[in-house]
Amino acid sequence: MFTQPNFIIVGTQKGGTTSLYNYLIQHPQIVPSSQKEIHFFDFQYQKGIDWYEAQFASKNSEEFLTGEASPYYIFHPLVPQRIKQHYPQIKLVVLLRNPVDRAISHYYHEIRCQIETLSLEETFAAESTRLIGETEKIISNPDYYSFNHQRYTYLSRGIYIEQLQNWLKYFPIEQFLILESENLYKDPESTVNQTFEFLGLPQYQLSQYCKYNAGNYPAVNEQIYEYLADYFEPHNQRLAAYLGREFTWTLTNNRVTDNVERSL
Repeated sequence: MFTQPNFIIVGTQKGGTTSLYNYLIQHPQIVPSSQKEIHFFDFQYQKGIDWYEAQFASKNSEEFLTGEASPYYIFHPLVPQRIKQHYPQIKLVVLLRNPVDRAISHYYHEIRCQIETLSLEETFAAESTRLIGETEKIISNPDYYSFNHQRYTYLSRGIYIEQLQNWLKYFPIEQFLILESENLYKDPESTVNQTFEFLGLPQYQLSQYCKYNAGNYPAVNEQIYEYLADYFEPHNQRLAAYLGREFTWTLTNNRVTDNVERSL
């Protein structure tokens, strides 16, 4: 007997999705999937919906929920319509991190994975060239996998307004819980209980809120940070206007100054 997921954390990469998912599955009424990132709707869609639902353990009653977290979902152009086709009522959780910090963290993640070879400055300058035609190829050929689209989208993934607009073509805003990653880092208990409430579950306090999937990286040159802050500012303002809410990083170009933030 296959089980349908009740929720999906769809992104963003380097935004705390691993931590949030691991907090959520400690709730006594949440059953974890076979793994945190199933990547069905982006990389494994050809395996079929039965394969996907087999990744979720059978639930004994409707009081139990299950779900997954694949942070590439929010950015992949075909995922929203695929999820809509199969689960039109599903609840969707989004974590949005200051796109400046997210881009830098993403870069050092690819460095640790020994995938990126360019310097930080070269990477941002090369992104538009690396991505020429890649989105169009994904849309025109559902079986096409774009390494560049997955790996080299440091700036593009931080333009949240365009990604959310794509999702909101298929789902009403009421099916989304849009969280600020910085709030998860600073006050995980409140953010997690906000998520439980969104899922229709009673509050639950964990014994501890460890950070998952964190990696240290060095302080960044001030000029690079200024460049990124200027680059994202108009997109951040469009996002704030579109959602009718402000994020801490849409109010001012805050800079990362402590090691806690640089470790995520």
